[in-house]
Amino acid sequence: MSAFLTYVLFSPLVGILILLFINKEKSGIIKSIGIGTSLLTFLLSLGLYFLFDASNAQLQFVHQAMWIQGLDISYRVGIDGMSLLLVVLTTFLTPIALLSSWESITIRLKEYVIFMLFLEVGMLGVFVAVDLFLFYVFWEAMLIPMYFIIGIWGGQDKIYAAIKFFLYTMAGSLLMLIAILWLGYYASTLPGGHFTTNLSTLYQIAPSIPHNVQVWMFLAFTLSFAIKVPLFPFHTWLPDAHVQAPTAGSVILAGVLLKMGTYGLLRFCLPLFPQASFEFTPLVSTLAVIGIVYGALVAMVQTDIKKLVAYSSVSHLGFVVLGIFSMTEEGIQGSMIQMINHGLSTGALFLIVGMLYDRRHTREISQFGGLSKQMPIFATFFMIVMLSSIGLPGLNGFVGEFLILLGSFKSAFLGSHVYTIVAATGVIFAAVYMLWMFQRVMFGQLSNAANQSLLDLSKREIAVLVPIVIFIVWIGVYPAPFLKTSAASTTQIVKMLEKAKSGEVHSTLMRTK
Repeated sequence: MSAFLTYVLFSPLVGILILLFINKEKSGIIKSIGIGTSLLTFLLSLGLYFLFDASNAQLQFVHQAMWIQGLDISYRVGIDGMSLLLVVLTTFLTPIALLSSWESITIRLKEYVIFMLFLEVGMLGVFVAVDLFLFYVFWEAMLIPMYFIIGIWGGQDKIYAAIKFFLYTMAGSLLMLIAILWLGYYASTLPGGHFTTNLSTLYQIAPSIPHNVQVWMFLAFTLSFAIKVPLFPFHTWLPDAHVQAPTAGSVILAGVLLKMGTYGLLRFCLPLFPQASFEFTPLVSTLAVIGIVYGALVAMVQTDIKKLVAYSSVSHLGFVVLGIFSMTEEGIQGSMIQMINHGLSTGALFLIVGMLYDRRHTREISQFGGLSKQMPIFATFFMIVMLSSIGLPGLNGFVGEFLILLGSFKSAFLGSHVYTIVAATGVIFAAVYMLWMFQRVMFGQLSNAANQSLLDLSKREIAVLVPIVIFIVWIGVYPAPFLKTSAASTTQIVKMLEKAKSGEVHSTLMRTK
């Protein structure tokens, strides 16, 4: 049982090994192996979910093996309720992304599937690693496949977008590496201490770091995660990456990769550097609120549907960051569920945009109009996903945004209702740009003769969207199972922050079960 999480983590490598022996001309077999392997990984992750004890806040399914003994660097993986949700989200979206590429990827198909499976390993590793050095290895490893996915199978300016994505993320990562090395060194300077990157050990000693040093450590980690989120004003790489990436790349980028930044803030910044977190809460929360409004306003004026959806991500992820730095149970729970919601809703929006592009080879809003008459099934799916992105009650988006706004409103750490009031305007702006875009694309007269020959969704495309829509409605109507999964871990973090605020001894986090 202790190795079960490792089996889930590395199961996509099985597909990669098989593909190495498959002729690149056998496209049907290659696609089947890719989707089959990712479905196997998803089924294994469901095993984690059903075996997980949600009432226990500590690490479960821990598997450890010494890696570099002299530095106490180990292969150490484990999950709690927060990381479990993101693991399942990753394994859920990967086969959907691969299935969406069934017809659109025609060149270098074998390499494409291999990169997608390798990317899945990297993403899963980020969420399950509980050794900081191992976390950094996975964090950097997932850059490689995404760089090639954008750079080879992307749009007209794909090389520019791929390099920009890589450089932005790498720049922040190097600062984080320096901070990791300093944390390990600090552990060695304590009485009886030694160099270590074991996260559970660092949780105990990091809050005792001198204040001025803790501030620099916090900034190094936070900058790396803020670029990945991306938090305003570090967001400029995102629209280019989204617009140039193939549809599956955009789905994974929005659905999973951006969550690595918010997960990092929650997993590392708050527990490792609580005092610095309190000090920078007003600044980070202000940037989050600016991102909410800025992202929405810029989305409003976009003429390209995909770029509109990309800027909406800047706005939605601003809500997640605000919820995290509210440091309340409601806010953090709202952030966790909103990470899942954004992965589902925005991932589905990118799928829908991709389906339109495959038919018309344009994403300009002005080129569409009246498609609801021509493509009624497509219009139905588009409407549900669009409303979930807005946050309509009864769909998933409402749950996360409500909890975040509630948590920020009652937060003693924020100390002001202004954050909540300004953030709430983002909900209104989201309704404006989404409804206006939907109206221009789906209603009115068929504005272009080319639209009159468009076919409605195929069975494969319906199969891609149905699972996402099921979860969109399920979370909106009955979010309890998802909230319960992360409740114990969230409560523990909030209690630790409250104790740190009151000056009490830092509580013990991440014991193993």
